[in-house]
Amino acid sequence: MSQKRADQMSLVAFMQAGNASVYSGSWRHPATEHGYLDAAYYAKVGRQLEEGCFDLMFFDDRLAMPGIYGQSVAEAVRYGARPVKLDLSVVLGVLAEATSHIGLGATYSTTYYAPFHVARTFATLDHLSRGRAAWNVVTSVNDSEAQNFGVQSHLGHDERYDRADEFLEVVAGLWDSWEDEAIVADRGSGQYADPTKVHELGHVGQYFSARGPLTVPRTPQGRPVILQAGSSGRGRDFASRWADLIFTGDPGFDVARAHYADQKQRIAESGRDPQTVRICPMAYAVVGESESHAKEREAMFLEDLVHPMASLTLLSELMNYDFAQHDLDDPITDDLLAQASGIRGLVQGLREHIGGTVRVRDLAAHRATLLQGPRFVGTGPQVADQMAAWFEDGACDGFVLAATHMPGSFEDFVRMVVPELQRRGLSRTAYQGSTLREHLGLPRPESNHRGAGMAV
Repeated sequence: MSQKRADQMSLVAFMQAGNASVYSGSWRHPATEHGYLDAAYYAKVGRQLEEGCFDLMFFDDRLAMPGIYGQSVAEAVRYGARPVKLDLSVVLGVLAEATSHIGLGATYSTTYYAPFHVARTFATLDHLSRGRAAWNVVTSVNDSEAQNFGVQSHLGHDERYDRADEFLEVVAGLWDSWEDEAIVADRGSGQYADPTKVHELGHVGQYFSARGPLTVPRTPQGRPVILQAGSSGRGRDFASRWADLIFTGDPGFDVARAHYADQKQRIAESGRDPQTVRICPMAYAVVGESESHAKEREAMFLEDLVHPMASLTLLSELMNYDFAQHDLDDPITDDLLAQASGIRGLVQGLREHIGGTVRVRDLAAHRATLLQGPRFVGTGPQVADQMAAWFEDGACDGFVLAATHMPGSFEDFVRMVVPELQRRGLSRTAYQGSTLREHLGLPRPESNHRGAGMAV
């Protein structure tokens, strides 16, 4: 399916508010700063990314330590397999004050939060950041998270998405419960707002009920930007209905290009314009002052920093399946997948990329090392060449860049790659708009409020 594409690629920074980046060995890198418990650390990274004119920085999250492997958190704690996760609303509050342009996103679960809470959190962030808020929608993945919220086991795969669909309906309705012109603020008459333009939602559904209205007026963006990363068929359909930006985990170019075409087709079939949704694979950039320097860095990341047990711990978390019962060379069979209720779509992508049997060691390495997405290695111009090839040949609308070490990975990219992308016209040289939707070239949605005006 052919689509007119944006001239410039989206640049998104994939963040963690914890001890390691997406690359689980990052905490061991000699240049990593262990400042993740200090507000100044996040402020510094935000300003660095803003200097590189990134569209957005958003934070991944889990609501539990990885504790599926061996039914214990011991290995996650021992090997630093992301046991630390800070509260993202506080982190984004710091960044809203420290930055002025870059979009600010956080992961919130539709399984363990309430729609009103999420709607209010992101509406508040959108106001306080002057239109820069984004919500990364997840359905959560494992029983460890369930057990932190008083439930013994996680919902099944399809039921999670059924619940998420209704969750988004409620949140969208709450965001629209104030019309843009609702606030009058007439000091003389004493009228603060027009009650005919503030609407109760009155939602009663299978999973949720919410009266409304929201206690936060309509936001600068109309609605915060929605991110989503569903990779299974059900997940792709969900993203097609709701997402403004879809980030993927495709390991190679051919898989990514096929995913891109499939996702754009699904978006069109859902009745939306595919041009209004950006699709960005997760990628690593390993940049050096010379090609040999970059390759030396890559070798260290691939061979020296990720402990195998950290890989297995994170794989068990992702798949909601205890891999302690398997050898590394055991195949990932359909029977095994039937027992795992976590993220399934990445297995299919890896099968297509490998072209054969996927074994436990393949999947574990894919999850915890630099194999999870494309890896661009070389000097600044060489990395820009590789990124341009993906962007110009129909595999993506931009990239979600994960860090190999913090904050140096982003510093290297901004210093050596961004100027090359800017020189080629593939990245902005300055922010033109003030909101995240403007950065991404997305329209401001019209209000679609429900119900009758409330009486006061």
